[in-house]
Amino acid sequence: MFYICTTCGIQYNDSPHPPAHCPVCEDERQYVGPGGQSWTTLEQVNRQHRNIIELTAPGLYAIYTTPSFAIGQRAYLLVTPGGNILWDCIANLDASTIDIIQKLGGIRAIALSHPHYFSTIVEWSHAFDHAPVYVHAQDARWLGRTDPVIQLWEGGAQPLWDGIRLVLCGGHFPGGNILHWPGGDEGRGALLVGDVIQVCPDQRTVSFMYSYPNYIPLPKKDILQVQAAVQPLDYNALYGAFGRNIRSSGREAVAYSLERYLRIYES
Repeated sequence: MFYICTTCGIQYNDSPHPPAHCPVCEDERQYVGPGGQSWTTLEQVNRQHRNIIELTAPGLYAIYTTPSFAIGQRAYLLVTPGGNILWDCIANLDASTIDIIQKLGGIRAIALSHPHYFSTIVEWSHAFDHAPVYVHAQDARWLGRTDPVIQLWEGGAQPLWDGIRLVLCGGHFPGGNILHWPGGDEGRGALLVGDVIQVCPDQRTVSFMYSYPNYIPLPKKDILQVQAAVQPLDYNALYGAFGRNIRSSGREAVAYSLERYLRIYES
């Protein structure tokens, strides 16, 4: 049985009994709920939840689950001439979701920003012709389920196609990365950021944290690493976690937010 942690949504390797621990939830960036560790299966999730697929921007679909499951992860399907990319991943995967995505052209590759989105990545890959799953090597230790479809990448960037690439930012996790989509926003460029760069509720600024649920900030050196990673990129829009996006002047919003953080550290 491939058990899934109900708190974070990560699926683990085949086991006759639920695992004793979820290392991702026991890490200080996440949490074990007050009721303790609990487990479910994909079949049980299917019975209780449905996925919503909605057009967020031209060529970009948001995918999320209702009622919300785990930490409310949100994935994106990026439709490109060279093939579709699933950016980040949600735990629930059912026949309706597979059918709709196939009608949109399927999935050529899956890319993960950081471990809180590892969810049922192997199930998704197998459902779409064993699409490769890109995980930065620095985060490999957090994989719950292992499989040959997982492609570990190293260094500062991983090119895909159509000018799209994954860019290492670090910060939230050592392998935390974002997706740069040069053709997004009608050629002005877009970033898909998960919560490696968290879009704030005002949808005009962003935040950078070591742990969001436990309110642990990033140290200055990690803020500088994020700044160095995003500075060379051209983009106008940001698509973030939990349905929060910045539709215009995204580059200016990130630059302002980085400077705001650095001013606080210097005060």
